[in-house]
Amino acid sequence: MMLEPRGEPAQEALGRQLAGLLRPPLIVYLEGDLGTGKTTLTRGILRGLGHRGTVRSPTFTLLEPYDLGTWRLFHLDLYRLADPEELAYLGLRDLLDQDSVLIVEWPQRGGLALPPADLEIRFAYQAEARVLEFLPHSPAGKALVAALAALRAGHRADSPAGASGVSREVARH
Repeated sequence: MMLEPRGEPAQEALGRQLAGLLRPPLIVYLEGDLGTGKTTLTRGILRGLGHRGTVRSPTFTLLEPYDLGTWRLFHLDLYRLADPEELAYLGLRDLLDQDSVLIVEWPQRGGLALPPADLEIRFAYQAEARVLEFLPHSPAGKALVAALAALRAGHRADSPAGASGVSREVARH
């Protein structure tokens, strides 16, 4: 599935939609150039899960933990990771329990030290918008994408024709 959010508010709103669909355990990779909105989407997810504090990009800390009551979300940004072995020092194995969701920016820098993703979201620039491609890699990832598609279909059915929504679905290239 591909979506095209137009602007930061739309990308954050898409994150809020995703928030209601996340179920631990889950690993989500966010891939794309600098400035494509990976942290913006994550901020929307956290807002949708009820987090009211600051949402920082973990570019320098590599990891930001969020306790969400019954489960935890860990936001990793591996852009500045010098060596995949550094993930062991972060306690990555300890983060991979049944009560957590991992959102990983720049996962390619983690190499084989990272577990495989349930869902990969690829971000690309396009004019005044971003194109987000959702690629499921597990049954949990497939269920999430199917639920998002159904949710968005319901939103389109409730919206008047021509109304500007969170984003529009785009045809695959």
